[in-house]
Amino acid sequence: EEKMMEINDDVILSFLKRRHYKQLQPLAALIDMDGTLYDSMGNHADAWHRLATELGITATREEFFMYEGRTGASTLNILFNRAYGRDATSEEIEQFYARKALYFTQMPSVKPMPGAMQMLDFFKEVNMRRVLVTGSGQRSLIDRLERDFPGAFTPDMMVTSRDVKCGKPHPEPFIKAMEMARVRPSQAIAIENAPLGVKSAFDAGAFTVAVTTGPIPREELVKAGAAIVFDSMPQCAEMLPQLVFKMFSLSIS
Repeated sequence: EEKMMEINDDVILSFLKRRHYKQLQPLAALIDMDGTLYDSMGNHADAWHRLATELGITATREEFFMYEGRTGASTLNILFNRAYGRDATSEEIEQFYARKALYFTQMPSVKPMPGAMQMLDFFKEVNMRRVLVTGSGQRSLIDRLERDFPGAFTPDMMVTSRDVKCGKPHPEPFIKAMEMARVRPSQAIAIENAPLGVKSAFDAGAFTVAVTTGPIPREELVKAGAAIVFDSMPQCAEMLPQLVFKMFSLSIS
């Protein structure tokens, strides 16, 4: 049973010191999609694993959890370099990513992550701008957002794989999200569940909240730069009001 955590001031103070910020002023929430808003990572791992197997490329289902946040092109390049010692061509990327996306849509429909709606409602209540930051370009989930999370994101507040040159772990997706929300790094909170996404958000300067929603150990999330790690989305949603309140109240003189 998860216990109600007490958020330690040090979580915020050590982040401020690490980034040389005087204070945090959370005005925007930059939120990952797969594994954070949707319980979709198992299906993605299965779809990638099926594709790799068909291509005769050795891969484990587990490794795809570690690639979470990468663009489809970047994941294909990892597989192609392993098997053929080269990047995939743009034709191959288009063909095989479409096949992987098709396998994903053929699987049992994924459910919104428990606690995700509560989290989004809180951000809305306190008037924080919300930006979706996903490495995915799969319309099947992106198009469902409005149905599952009505009013949580407007179409102009989404960063997908189509909007960036460099995907996660590069900071570009989160830098772009901050520009959309018109905030400085010290005014942004990022919500992520995978090391590559955490690294991307941390390197962009955001206070990064990580949530363990899959098989990735929390140490990996801390190592990637997470300021705090929650054990589940419901726990994250529960603790956010306390965290945001502390952010506004603590500063380094």
